[in-house]
Amino acid sequence: MVDLKQRLQNHLSQIVRDRDPYFAPSGHFFVQQYIREQMEQWGTVETHSFTVGGKTHYNLILNLSSVGKGGSAPILIGAHYDAVPGTPGADDNATGVAVLLELARAFAAQPGKYPVRIVAFDMEEYGLLGSTKYAEDLKQQGQSLRLMLSLEMLGYCDSTPGSQRYPAPLERFYPNTGNFIALVGNLATIGDLIRLRGKIRKSGTPCELLPVPNRGLIVRQTRLSDHAPFWDRGYRAMMVTDTAFMRNPHYHQPSDRIDTLDLDFLTGVCRGLEAGIRGL
Repeated sequence: MVDLKQRLQNHLSQIVRDRDPYFAPSGHFFVQQYIREQMEQWGTVETHSFTVGGKTHYNLILNLSSVGKGGSAPILIGAHYDAVPGTPGADDNATGVAVLLELARAFAAQPGKYPVRIVAFDMEEYGLLGSTKYAEDLKQQGQSLRLMLSLEMLGYCDSTPGSQRYPAPLERFYPNTGNFIALVGNLATIGDLIRLRGKIRKSGTPCELLPVPNRGLIVRQTRLSDHAPFWDRGYRAMMVTDTAFMRNPHYHQPSDRIDTLDLDFLTGVCRGLEAGIRGL
């Protein structure tokens, strides 16, 4: 049986390629279809379409049931599958998509306490456009969420002291070694942040948390992923991240390749997230 690390690596081998929707449309379409085919193993894939500049784009959605009684608001787990032009986007955000697909596999095989909604977002790199439209539509429809989790760069780890940077003055309160996964949530998620951090640490992966007030507007770097549109519409939401350019020198570069990732770290993040989500 293929183990989790190997499955994550298999996903990365398919997703890591130039896939900007305008400058690398064939790569973008290939990855979109790969995600759809993977999701279809576990249920019906819904398409949420939106238009930008006359071109139609697609968020891909898979709803997974819970073991509990019906009626519970779902936990939405999302990751964007587009990448900036000129980069194969291994960490940004093939790692997030790979973990998204493995969480889909896990919660399809063994449902949790809450329904899980898996969403692959498009057009994050053009200003969070896919997640913004989806969050808008959810709000207009009056749909509630137990929690939204944005998986944003999960596979870069550097155990060298001084490898981790922060927006001032956060460096006073957090470690300067970039070997942890970070949870960044709005104030409504504080209880969930603490529970998730505990489960992730218990699974063996270092983890730090940051609750942010006022939709993250004080520290703008906390808004740079698909959770931000959900914050803006009053949802409980958090970003799970290796902190991107605060740690990873390959961010938005042609060098953002699989060989720069730490697959053991990525595997640990995936295991910890599954345990943490089940423990909410």
